[in-house]
Amino acid sequence: MNDTTPSTGATRASSSVPSTRPADPTRGGAGPVARVSHVTKSFGQGDGRVDALRDVSLDLQAGQFTAVMGPSGSGKSTLMHITAGLDSATSGRVLLGDTDITGLDDTQLTLLRRRRIGFVFQAFNLVPTLDVSANIELPFRLDGRRATTDEREWIDWLVATLGLGARLTHRPHQLSGGQQQRVAIARALATRPDLIFADEPTGNLDSKAGRDVLDVLRTASTDHGQSIAMVTHDPVAASYADRVVFLADGRVVHEIGRSSAADISGVMLDLERVA
Repeated sequence: MNDTTPSTGATRASSSVPSTRPADPTRGGAGPVARVSHVTKSFGQGDGRVDALRDVSLDLQAGQFTAVMGPSGSGKSTLMHITAGLDSATSGRVLLGDTDITGLDDTQLTLLRRRRIGFVFQAFNLVPTLDVSANIELPFRLDGRRATTDEREWIDWLVATLGLGARLTHRPHQLSGGQQQRVAIARALATRPDLIFADEPTGNLDSKAGRDVLDVLRTASTDHGQSIAMVTHDPVAASYADRVVFLADGRVVHEIGRSSAADISGVMLDLERVA
């Protein structure tokens, strides 16, 4: 018997969730899925040098939903880009599981991102000429392969859970913003990556659609052990996370466990007063 979640209209199957998952020692809360060690990122030289990150060290735990917050210019997006291999550090090391990505070349980084990292962006970044089904399966096409039977079952479950079953032949322009973001989440989850990076995933959504998206991310973490790192400026979004890390002036300056939006706002106000 299926239950319908009131917030998204998606069906949550009580007994048909695929149980198989690729073996990965970084999963299951055993340790860090990613580790940033003494990372500095600088732009310019001499008197014109600007440090976007200053000796940042941070572990992202497997199976945990981590929010990264900070005012504009704090370095939170730079930290995400470096941890995801989208940018390089000036100094320091970044590990994904046991893989030191610091010295990988562009081809190796592309393969790593394709196979081990998922992305959810504020702007959705769906391919406008592809329908929903093809957008969700795009990571497999880019990797030059078809989904396995187990992966196909997982995708089918994601489609049902996210309420996208009636939209599979629709193109992005035929969807609402919330529906487009759910497609982006399904695409990010389809390959069961080691880590998902979500960059302001509710920034272009109204409050209800934003809550629906955050519910999905929260469920992916709590029910399926998905590791998630979300960059946000929104205390409400951060309140869905297990852990909130605060950056200011390129440094990690504070950290709290799961907290209310009001408590998170209080920390942000305190940090702004100090600044």
